Amino acid sequence: MISQSLINAVLDTALSTGGDFAEVFVEDRTVNRMGMRGGIIENSLSGRDFGVGIRVFKGLGSAYAYTTDATPEGLHQAARRAASGVRGLPEMPTNATVWGDTTGCRHSLCEERAPSKHLIERNPQFVQRGEKAQVMREAYDIAKNYHSSITQVSVGYMDEEQKVLIANSDGKWIQDVRIRSRLSISSIASDGNKFESGFYGPGAHKGFEFIAGLDLEHYAGEASRIAVTRLSAVPCPSGKFPVVIDNEFGGVIFHEACGHGLEATSVAKGNSVFANRIGEKVASDVVTYIDDGTLENEWGSLAVDDEGEPTRRNVLIQNGVLKGYLIDRFNSRRMNMPPTGSGRRQSYRFAPTSRMTNTYIANGSSTPKEIIENTEQGIYAKYLGGGQVNTATGDYNFAVMEAYLIENGKITTPLKGATLIGNGPKTLQLVDMVGNNLGHGQGMCGSLSGSIPVNVGQPTLRVSEMTVGGTREGA
Repeated sequence: MISQSLINAVLDTALSTGGDFAEVFVEDRTVNRMGMRGGIIENSLSGRDFGVGIRVFKGLGSAYAYTTDATPEGLHQAARRAASGVRGLPEMPTNATVWGDTTGCRHSLCEERAPSKHLIERNPQFVQRGEKAQVMREAYDIAKNYHSSITQVSVGYMDEEQKVLIANSDGKWIQDVRIRSRLSISSIASDGNKFESGFYGPGAHKGFEFIAGLDLEHYAGEASRIAVTRLSAVPCPSGKFPVVIDNEFGGVIFHEACGHGLEATSVAKGNSVFANRIGEKVASDVVTYIDDGTLENEWGSLAVDDEGEPTRRNVLIQNGVLKGYLIDRFNSRRMNMPPTGSGRRQSYRFAPTSRMTNTYIANGSSTPKEIIENTEQGIYAKYLGGGQVNTATGDYNFAVMEAYLIENGKITTPLKGATLIGNGPKTLQLVDMVGNNLGHGQGMCGSLSGSIPVNVGQPTLRVSEMTVGGTREGA
C-alpha cells in the first residue's frame, strides 16, 4: 500500500512534539450492495474507500487525524495535525505500565502478515452480479410465496473486502484482508387491517461460498413466518414474569446491557457498573460470558484487531465471577492492564477503541425443552428487536419482535407489544437455567469508533423474573 520508508518518516513526524507512541492505519475497502423489492433489483452500488488514520499518544492523552491524501505531503500534514494534539501534555506517570514493543524491534518496522484463520473460497469481488442477483431472487420467491398474507418482501445483499496495514512506533508492521458477506430478508404481512414485519439477516467473515450455501428455505421462510405469526398475536400482559429468551439473536440483550459495560471505553473512566469489580460475583453460577474474535469465519471475527493485536478468546465472566474486560491499547494505559485484542473501528475515519467481536453466553446443561417445561407461567421471547441501555447504570429496555405466553410448561399464544425492562447486572444474577443450543446472530454495533460487525449469541436461557411491559387492548 505505502512504502515502509514513507511510513517510518510519517511516524517520526507524528512523534515530533514529544509523543511516546505513534500508529498509522491504512485502509483500502471495496463494498458492493444490491437491493431487491417486488422481485426487481432496485439498486446496485459499488464503491471504494481509501484513507489513512494517524494516532499519537503522550502519557494518558491521545490525538487522531486522518486523510485521503496518501502522498508524502498529505501524510506528513496529517501526522503534524495529530502531533500538535499532544503538544504540551504530561509524560506517562512513572507508576504506569505501557504494553507494547511485542515485535522486539522497536523503531525498526518488522513486517508481519496476519495469520490466515478465516479461509475464503470465493472472493465476492470476482463473482458476477447476475449470480448474486439469482440468490436474491430465490430468497424473494421463498419469502413471498410463504403465505398469502405476505404483501411485500425486500432482499438486501452486501459484500466487502477490507485491506488494512497497521504500523506503529513499536516496530509493528502487519497487513490483513477481511472479507464479509451478508444477505438480509425483510417480509411484511397484512390481514387487510394491520401490517406486521419479520426479518432475518445471516452474515459471515466468508466469501460468496457463504451466500451460495445458505439454507434459503430456512432464512427467507423464517422472515415471513415471523411476520405472519405476528398478525394473530394478542396484547402482551404487563407485570413480572419468568422470561425464556431463545438462542442466537436473543444474546443482544446481554450484548447491550452487559457487554458494553465490560468495554474499557466505559470501565477506564469509571462509567460502568462493572468497573473495579474483577474477582467479584456479578452473575449467577450458570453464566459464563465470552468474547471470542478467533471463531472461524464468524461475522465478528478478525485475525488481528485494528491496532494489529491478534484477536483472542476473552473470558469475561466465568461461572458468575467477573474475570476481565475488553481493553484497547490506549485504555490499557488508563487501566494499567494489557490489551486484549479488542481495538476496533469502523474505518480510517475513526480512532479505535475497545469493542466486542463475537460475544456470547456459553452453553449450559439444560435442554430448551427442559427450560420450557420447568416454566409454569411466563413469557417466551423468540426474537428480540431494538433496545436502549445506560452503560453507567445497566438499565435497559428491549422490544420483543416475536413473543409467546408460556402456560403450564408449554408455549401457547403469540403476543404483541412485549417489552423487556430491567437492569443488566441484576438480570445476570437472575439467570437460573441455561440451555445447550448455543447459536449466534449477526448485527451491526454502534459506539464511539463507529459501526462494526458483531455476533451476539447465547443458548436458550431463563431469567427467573423480569419486568414485562405490554400493550393495552386496542392500542
